[in-house]
Amino acid sequence: MKTNYDIIVVGAGPAGSIAARYAAEQGVSVLILEKDRDVGYPVRCGEAISKAGVEEFIPSDEKWIAAHIEKFSLNSPDGTEAIVEFEDAGYVLERRIFDYALAKTAANAGAEILTRAYVNGLIIEDNKVAGVKYEYRGEPKEVKAKIVIGADGVESRIGRWAGLKTFVHFRDMECCAQVTAAQINLDPNTLYFYFGEEYAPGGYFWAFPKGMNTANIGLGVSGMVGKQRSALSYLNNFMTKRYPDAPVLTSIAGGVPSTVTLEKISAPGIMLVGDAARQVNPLSGGGIASGMIGGSIAGRIAGESIKLNKPDHVLTYDKAWHDRLGKRHETFERIKNGIYNFSDDKFNKIAHSFNKVPKDKRSLGRLFTTALINQPSLLVDIAKVFVI
Repeated sequence: MKTNYDIIVVGAGPAGSIAARYAAEQGVSVLILEKDRDVGYPVRCGEAISKAGVEEFIPSDEKWIAAHIEKFSLNSPDGTEAIVEFEDAGYVLERRIFDYALAKTAANAGAEILTRAYVNGLIIEDNKVAGVKYEYRGEPKEVKAKIVIGADGVESRIGRWAGLKTFVHFRDMECCAQVTAAQINLDPNTLYFYFGEEYAPGGYFWAFPKGMNTANIGLGVSGMVGKQRSALSYLNNFMTKRYPDAPVLTSIAGGVPSTVTLEKISAPGIMLVGDAARQVNPLSGGGIASGMIGGSIAGRIAGESIKLNKPDHVLTYDKAWHDRLGKRHETFERIKNGIYNFSDDKFNKIAHSFNKVPKDKRSLGRLFTTALINQPSLLVDIAKVFVI
């Protein structure tokens, strides 16, 4: 271990590994510090992603694909199912294997990785982040860097220590619970979504197949709802009614920041990526692909900053992210706010109306248009993300 690196990345999730790789590919020295024993563990994710979202960064590999997804199933409160076939395929991943593969791409590019390294502070010099303090095998250590990239998840302390405003109001923090269960009989190529007061008021419920009759089953509800009733209670109710005898293989719970990106995601010597920067799609709550995109932008800019010897170059990251995906997330946020407060009757009518659409004309864009037909301003937003 050296005592100085050009760039330190805190966290070896998808965003952190991609940031490290894109920086290391430019020939600068990069160190990843991961607090857990193994990269990719624990998994706190529904694990669904589009094929395009994966292949921008790594070729598809059956080793970490649990299911190939071709359809989207919307289930309304009265039991009506509306199905959309995807034009582009998607996957349900095995995140433990996928994250490990991403970390290997970073290592192959020249990044060093140290696991079981618990970062517990920043080194600040001349009002600028200049490295991190961490504990490794019970011993306190320090390592210097010109740039620190915080990829330390939704609870990110890196940004807070650096003085960035990372607070998210509880109404924008989805309370999530999920199990991976066996003996679940679903179409192995379909993502199932359930809406309504019984399933997930102010959010949605999902069932994502993972092959061999297993599935990720979970939900996310807004913090306002979670304050009154836990997400776990909704999950337990669903499992008791639908799959009372299903063996549960794993169980997880946590928060997902379903809101727009933080106002500032960079400052002298510091950049935030992934959940730490709130780079999650506010509509779906999905953050794997958007986190990797954020990581790639941050890694590229960080590497350029080192090579050009221009420390202030890191401050261009905010605009680069906004131009690539942040602005689009603001549109998704408006659509989310227009949808997730619908009544059960409204969800039923959406499913009934959509099922009248000829099958060859069904799409996610058409589904959202059906949902928001009486909200003209949001129809413009739908056109922006699904048509333009």
